[in-house]
Amino acid sequence: MTETHLTPETHARLVTELEDLKTRGRVEIARQIEAARALGDLSENGDYHAAKDAQGKMEARIRQLEAMLASAVVVDKAAGGDGVIAAGALVDVRYEGDEEVERFLVGSIEERRDDVAVVSPRSPLGQALLGHRAGEAVEYDAPNGRLRVEILRVA
Repeated sequence: MTETHLTPETHARLVTELEDLKTRGRVEIARQIEAARALGDLSENGDYHAAKDAQGKMEARIRQLEAMLASAVVVDKAAGGDGVIAAGALVDVRYEGDEEVERFLVGSIEERRDDVAVVSPRSPLGQALLGHRAGEAVEYDAPNGRLRVEILRVA
C-alpha cells in the first residue's frame, strides 16, 4: 500500500466526507431505493436503477476514502516552507525552451485547489522535484522524452 500525503485540512475534510457518506449518505440512498421499490415493477423502474447506481458510486467512494485514509500521512503545513520541495508544496516551474510559468501542487489529487494542477509525488515530475529548491533545475523522463524544468518558486 502506498502512502498518500495530505495536508491537515484535506485529511479532516476527507474524514468528514467519509463519515457523512457512511451515515447520512447511506440512509438517504436506502430511502430512495425503498421509495422506488414502492413504485412497482423493478425491471422497468428508472428511479430504482438510478438509486442503485448512485448507491454503487457512493460505496465505491467510501472504499476509496477508507483506503486513502488508511495509508494517509498528514504532512506539515510548512511543506516547502524551508524552501525545499516536499509533499504539499506549491511550485512554480518553467520548462526549458518555454517562457510560460506553470504552477503545481505536489501532492494527492484530493489536495487540488481552484486552478492549480496537481502533481503526484510518485509521478516522474513529482519525484524529480522532491528535495530541490528554487533556482535549481531538474530533469525527468516523460513519455515524449527527457524534460528539464527550472524551479522558480516554492511556497
